[in-house]
Amino acid sequence: MSGTSLDGLDIAYCEFTCKDGIWEYEIKEASTISYDQLWIDRLKNAILVDSVALLSIHNQYGTWLGQQCKNFIKTHKLNIDFISSHGHTIFHQPEKGITYQIGSGQHLANSSGYQVICDFRSKDVSLQGQGAPLVPIGDELLFKDYDFCLNLGGFSNISFRRHNERIAFDISPANIALNFLCQKINTSYDNKGAIARSGNVNQEILTKLDSLPFYEQQPPKSLGYEWFEEKIIPILENSNDSVQNLLYTTVKHISRQIAKVILENARNETSKILITGGGAKNTFLIDCIKNDLSHKHKVEILDNIIIDYKEALIFAFLGVLRSRNEVNCLKSVTGATIDSSTGIIYYP
Repeated sequence: MSGTSLDGLDIAYCEFTCKDGIWEYEIKEASTISYDQLWIDRLKNAILVDSVALLSIHNQYGTWLGQQCKNFIKTHKLNIDFISSHGHTIFHQPEKGITYQIGSGQHLANSSGYQVICDFRSKDVSLQGQGAPLVPIGDELLFKDYDFCLNLGGFSNISFRRHNERIAFDISPANIALNFLCQKINTSYDNKGAIARSGNVNQEILTKLDSLPFYEQQPPKSLGYEWFEEKIIPILENSNDSVQNLLYTTVKHISRQIAKVILENARNETSKILITGGGAKNTFLIDCIKNDLSHKHKVEILDNIIIDYKEALIFAFLGVLRSRNEVNCLKSVTGATIDSSTGIIYYP
């Protein structure tokens, strides 16, 4: 699993059991492999290169992924069934019928020596869906004790049940915006939100962010880097305010949008909210979310293994469901014409 924040490659060895229709999971080993500067630059700039260069990166990245998986398997002496790979998203424009994750499945299979299941988004987009989010099937089957499952990754996204069906959608930018601002002061991220906490709100910027049309759209809806580049970056770049104040303001924006969604959809005043993703470690952001929820709802943050590897866990689960030819993509979430079992299988 590789996210838009470019903090590294998440690898998790997961075991699943199903008894009487009830799924259980265990993350037995997990690791994050940081990208070196070469891969950071390649992945960040892949959206800008010509088609031949992009295909070359696609193949090279698949080979690199396979090598990392092979090393992980050897280090931990694992016996695996297959590798389930999300790849790294370069284009995601479902309204144009486009989604593209690099990391060639065939090169990954050849490099690792194992069967690979990947490309989980294309089929849903071809069925007029958003191709995202895909995690909600895992929320439905593995984390159903929670009223809301909120992930704070590059973007914030949420899933919950409404009218007896699971729905989910992207809410706002999250770490992708915070890390973008941190790079201006030569740091990769804001540890625990300490820099943001030292700032003050810029009301003009906050109003501009909160007024973006995306927030008035009804789900299903999803976000990609292109939207961030077109809508968010100009607002932040055109301000002369300090990075501290811009971080504070962006955190408040993220928090307000999240709280708005939860308060509009909570079925009671004591909902249980599971928060995962790197943003769960941003204590200032979590404090802001709790404040904007008026401390009426129960926010739960589990151990670090779930915070860091829930998405990797669920993409492994998508592969399990695909291998059983069972539904792993919900039309109620993506807006596709049908539920589907999505993912392409490659053999070495």
